[in-house]
Amino acid sequence: MQRFSIGRRLSRRWTLLVVAVAGFAVYRLHGIFASHDVTSTPSGTENDIVPFDPKYVVMEVFGLPGTVATITYLDATAQPQDVDAVGLTWAYDTTTTQPAVFVNVAAQGDSNSIGCRIKIDNAVKDERSVTP
Repeated sequence: MQRFSIGRRLSRRWTLLVVAVAGFAVYRLHGIFASHDVTSTPSGTENDIVPFDPKYVVMEVFGLPGTVATITYLDATAQPQDVDAVGLTWAYDTTTTQPAVFVNVAAQGDSNSIGCRIKIDNAVKDERSVTP
């Protein structure tokens, strides 16, 4: 006659019960900490940004005919630039799609009259001139 072992049958069921309870506990912990809500960003989203409308920037320095000037200005990337001994009228124009443009122009000439003008999209934003 075959022996019936209760201990062997309980150990098999006990292992199955432990695995089931542990799996359920992990599932609930994932739910509590919201790890099942995966939020991912598709790759290449930085290329999906639509650039702003282009801005047309013109900086002008003007003066009496024959005037020679030294000009300092900020280019489209806001880097300072120098132009030495240039005849007037002088202009720097560029187009940019940056959301903001930092522009500045300053000039010093060898005559009594000199002026600077900044235009963005053909609208004069600032103009300064010196005449004695």
